[in-house]
Amino acid sequence: MPYLEIDLKKIRFNATTLIHYFDTKDISIIGITKVTMGNPTIAKVLVQAGIGFIGDSRIENIIRMKDKDVNAKFVLIRNPALTEIPIVIKYADISLNTELITIKMLSEEALQQNKTHGIILMVEMGDLREGIMPKDLEFIVEQVLKLKSIELLGIGTNLKCFAGVIPDDKNMKEFSEIVEKIQEKFGIKLKFISGGNSANYNWIESTNDKGLVNNLRIGTAILLGVGGINESPIPNLYQDTFTFVAEIVELKKKPLYPKGTITTNAFGEPSIFQNKDKHMKGYRNHALINVGRQDVPEIGLTPLENIEIMSASSDYIIVDLKDKEFKIGDKLRFNVNYEALLGAMTSPFISKVFIEN
Repeated sequence: MPYLEIDLKKIRFNATTLIHYFDTKDISIIGITKVTMGNPTIAKVLVQAGIGFIGDSRIENIIRMKDKDVNAKFVLIRNPALTEIPIVIKYADISLNTELITIKMLSEEALQQNKTHGIILMVEMGDLREGIMPKDLEFIVEQVLKLKSIELLGIGTNLKCFAGVIPDDKNMKEFSEIVEKIQEKFGIKLKFISGGNSANYNWIESTNDKGLVNNLRIGTAILLGVGGINESPIPNLYQDTFTFVAEIVELKKKPLYPKGTITTNAFGEPSIFQNKDKHMKGYRNHALINVGRQDVPEIGLTPLENIEIMSASSDYIIVDLKDKEFKIGDKLRFNVNYEALLGAMTSPFISKVFIEN
């Protein structure tokens, strides 16, 4: 079975380093575990590093972490579905919200369960994913403050996820001004003024004025050591926290060009040979490894040896071994990006192997 090596020591180092860095900026961290499918072992490492709030987009992941005794406050970082409200109140301490009807139902359920549920209202700052339009925020805040068993803990925003809008001084300043007006209007001081995610790293590094922002929701930077606009390596962090390992199950010398009429592949994509010279002669060291797109997107894998991923079917990744000598059963190792990590952690067909040293 293919597997993912997970270096807990390196993840712990990344988390501790980022906590200290953001402390110098007076910014707290909500540690985001969604790319790891809320893995309790990894979540415990974040808590050990000093992160007190763990965020995940799936309530099922939060339940799993709580059941495995992860000692943290849990934040549901996706709008709760109405059908999920009872378990959101039961298991999540805080949720991110944009819909008043949902918050009212959270209030009713919290009353029934004799709990107080925290709310962070998300405001739209241009990326067109989740968010209350700024002109409507004052009304929503006014209504939320009237609700029983609901505590307004913060206002947040999200950039770079859908439309690719970059966090910069202009939109972050506008965000702070919106929050400032709300705090002054209602005479409140919010615990979380959550300006974004790992994509905000470049802005934090370059800005001379972070405004009121005092919190970021950080997952990628901790887990993969990358962040900012282009998910570039962050200095002094580990980028090799996860290593994907798969086994060669077929090894043949095969022609450089296929035989027959070419059309699209099984996913309806143009053939990788479409624009190549059909008169190419010769053979390549051609290998299949025991993993496919059902488990991990091959585009997110980078071989640690001088070999080339050609493409993938649902069951196999096809590799050009070039001039390297391998045999059946040999294992190939790959670095992963965010997309590949998401697939590998979610797949039940990929084992997770934890390393402490």
